[in-house]
Amino acid sequence: MHSVHNPQQQMRLIVLLGVLVAFGPLSIDMYLPALPAIAADLAAPVARIQLTIGGFLAGFCGGMLLYGPLSDRYGRRPVLLTGLSLYLAASLACAAAQTAEQLIALRVLQAMGGGAATVMARAIVRDAFPLSQASHVLSLMQQITMIAPLLAPLLGGWLLLLAGWRSLFVLLALLGGCCLAVVVLRLPESYPASARGNISLSAAFRAYGHLLAEPRTLGYSLALGMTFGAMFAYITGSPFVYIEYFGVAAQHYGYLFGLNIIAIVLFSLLNRHLLRRHNVDSLLQWQCAIVAVAGIVLWLAGGHSLWLTVLPLLFSVGMTGSIGPNAMARLLQLHANRAGAAMALAVSGQFGCGMLASALVASMFDGSPRAMNLLVMACGLAAWLCLQLIRLPLRQK
Repeated sequence: MHSVHNPQQQMRLIVLLGVLVAFGPLSIDMYLPALPAIAADLAAPVARIQLTIGGFLAGFCGGMLLYGPLSDRYGRRPVLLTGLSLYLAASLACAAAQTAEQLIALRVLQAMGGGAATVMARAIVRDAFPLSQASHVLSLMQQITMIAPLLAPLLGGWLLLLAGWRSLFVLLALLGGCCLAVVVLRLPESYPASARGNISLSAAFRAYGHLLAEPRTLGYSLALGMTFGAMFAYITGSPFVYIEYFGVAAQHYGYLFGLNIIAIVLFSLLNRHLLRRHNVDSLLQWQCAIVAVAGIVLWLAGGHSLWLTVLPLLFSVGMTGSIGPNAMARLLQLHANRAGAAMALAVSGQFGCGMLASALVASMFDGSPRAMNLLVMACGLAAWLCLQLIRLPLRQK
């Protein structure tokens, strides 16, 4: 697949890529309202069930680090087909899990499959679109992707009441099967052998060393990861904070969660507008500063009331809709010939930071919002400091 110039073909491809990126958030957000019910049904402590989120993030990170170089060597399509097949099988197995330990292990496998969709979708952007359009395409994909997690907690909450928590994984399996069919029938290879050259598999994996040695790559990746860590601190803690601490009904949790998805979409739309007038690095500086300030406000005021917790989170979580596309676009510009490895490193770093933040919230959780609020603030400040310490250029090269 060479660069796509037909506007209708471009839009169809962007929609498909947006859906593929949604595998990660959808696989987490769909079952968030069911976490207390899963803990009760499997007779497991809350902290143990929270590890199903950390396990998913671990599988996501490991899978993506494997898939990136493999796709740079063998192409995007075979890697994507393998990952989607694994996701489908693991989702069905999750629906049949009988213990918390089984569910954690199967979630790791499910994530390893879903990671292929997330990485390959972003690598295909580099294959099919001019690099100058990367920020705009990734922002548009972000808006499409956010439709799924906007609806997922609402659907998950009601499906939980009607058919139980196992039905959620059956629905995820159906999604995986549909996407697998579309890729088989409609998506050709975007990175042909002629473009790959004669790179060896070992050289493809050694690309990680070159990427990590580049200071700007570390800066973008760490800022990206820390803002994601703030979001996953919220994702892990909010079901219990909202439902058990503030007394929100499980079927209404999705409405509060949806406010953050709306914020992500709105900030992503604003980002696309601002990109016409400002360079990406300047925007990233301001966006990370907003996340840091919102985290401080949450720590100082959150916990006193539901809305003093919800409102700062709109900025902490919502700003990921701008920071993610901007940081990834800069990474693609810096490493156009290592797109698979660059996206794997960036996205696995995202989920690695998310996994760490999720595990910390689970281990520190005391029934109050304190652990969640502390981690959101710490990750926001760290994201801002990452950009300051490496002294990112204010003008793109």
